[in-house]
Order: sequence, then C-alpha cells, then structure tokens
Amino acid sequence: MSVMKVIEIMAESSQGWENAAQKAVDEAQKTIRDIRSIYIQDQSARVEEGKIVSYRITAKISFEIVS
Repeated sequence: MSVMKVIEIMAESSQGWENAAQKAVDEAQKTIRDIRSIYIQDQSARVEEGKIVSYRITAKISFEIVS
C-alpha cells in the first residue's frame, strides 16, 4: 500500500499554461521523487498593452511517500 502526499505550487510561463504546468513539475522534481500527478486548480494570465505576456497556474502535485 502506498501513501501519497499533495503539495500546492504556483508556476508561470510566457509560452502557455501547459508549459507552466511542465515547469511546475520540473521544479518540483528537483527536490521530490515519485511524482504521480498534477492537478491544475487555477489558471490566470498577465496582460500588458492588450497582449497576454505570461500564463500562471496554481497546481496540486501528488507524490508517493517512500518509507
């Protein structure tokens, strides 16, 4: 039986929400092993002069606790 933990993180990208999600996983993997899923909880974008300049996500990342 495995035990899972969930953390909430935020990430940003100038290329899109999917890229922001990948950045979130990439950063989390630097200190967390066995990431199993990412749940996008919220999406937003920053706009300057009528153009979207960055995409932001709030996500929950789940990973297995290894004993």
